[in-house]
Amino acid sequence: MNKALTGIRILDLSRWLAGPLGATLLSHMGAEVIRVERPKDETERDFGPFTLEGESMLTMSTLQNRLGVTLDISKPKGKEMLYKMVATADVLVHNSVVGSPDHEIIKYDVLKQIKPDIIVAAVSGFGATGPYAQRPCFDTIAQALSGSMSYTGFPEGPPTRSGAPWVDFSAGAHLGLGIMFALYHRLKTGEGQEIDVALLDVAVTATCALSVAPEYQKTGFIRPRQGNRSFHSFTDCYEAKDGWVMLGVTSNPIWRRFCRAIGREDIMDDPRFAKNDEIRYLNAAELSPIVAAWVKERYVDDVVEIFTKARVPCSRVNNIPQMIEDPQVKERQALVPMEYPGLGELLIPGVAIKMSKTPGSIDRRAPKVGENNEEVYGRLLGLTPEDLAALKTEEVI
Repeated sequence: MNKALTGIRILDLSRWLAGPLGATLLSHMGAEVIRVERPKDETERDFGPFTLEGESMLTMSTLQNRLGVTLDISKPKGKEMLYKMVATADVLVHNSVVGSPDHEIIKYDVLKQIKPDIIVAAVSGFGATGPYAQRPCFDTIAQALSGSMSYTGFPEGPPTRSGAPWVDFSAGAHLGLGIMFALYHRLKTGEGQEIDVALLDVAVTATCALSVAPEYQKTGFIRPRQGNRSFHSFTDCYEAKDGWVMLGVTSNPIWRRFCRAIGREDIMDDPRFAKNDEIRYLNAAELSPIVAAWVKERYVDDVVEIFTKARVPCSRVNNIPQMIEDPQVKERQALVPMEYPGLGELLIPGVAIKMSKTPGSIDRRAPKVGENNEEVYGRLLGLTPEDLAALKTEEVI
């Protein structure tokens, strides 16, 4: 069955998380993604967690649905081979920093001379412009610069990063969406273009989605660290008899349902809590012990059942084993098993976007280094096994 992006070919020269994740999203929908990496010294393949045999599991989650080839584009023959593949491709994805040697080889102004309708999608820490354009960057650096760490964590603790790489993942999603915009524009006009996604831009967008910038501009309020509480509403994390639960009492109607659910209609109209969500936020230190005492007497499942019936947002705080076994995670196939040689089944992220007519799928495990050299170079460039052996001797592939 044809998928939404069947027939689209993507050359993925990106590294680490954001670029590969963006290309993976498109591979789910049928795009042919060819991973192009150096013959050796790929630092992300030296990044944990590792299998007992010492193989990185990072790439097993990020490089699904790909063909994998090796190529040293700094060598003349390698650059020539890359340009021949570009002539057959629709999109090239990379995360080279502006001004680096690799960037000079694969920048849009060069590649559009080879294929005028090529789409070159770049994701980097700070983008192609600005005073930080040539700085190295990772997810955590963007979290710090975006301001999100300044109000993440508990008041008595230091600024805290999120454990999940939300900047990388969000940047990858933005990259994939940008590629879709560009493909649609090309469909209408025949024109290719360059896409420039920066981790910092995406992080600032997410950090300011709840209006922290205009809040500061107009009121002078700088959000402090709040732990698990929220600003301008009442949310918090509480310990039950056998675990923890997270509550989200984020509106006045929910507040009233919440009070009835815990049998405390007496505080429903208490002026410390009832006037509006902001008052509940300001007086959370007085409200929280009341809720904590109620939750502490109950088991997690009972708390969740009570609040679910009352239509109050609430959930167990899962650890990783609990998340894997969560019935909703299983039903939605948020994780799927993939067979890896010598390792058996490993759980990897599933297809998050559900499509009724052209559903996505994961059909291929992440490739090992250069696993598909013969297949790809034979099909696209007409190279023979003898040609490839010579190129390997020359360390081109």
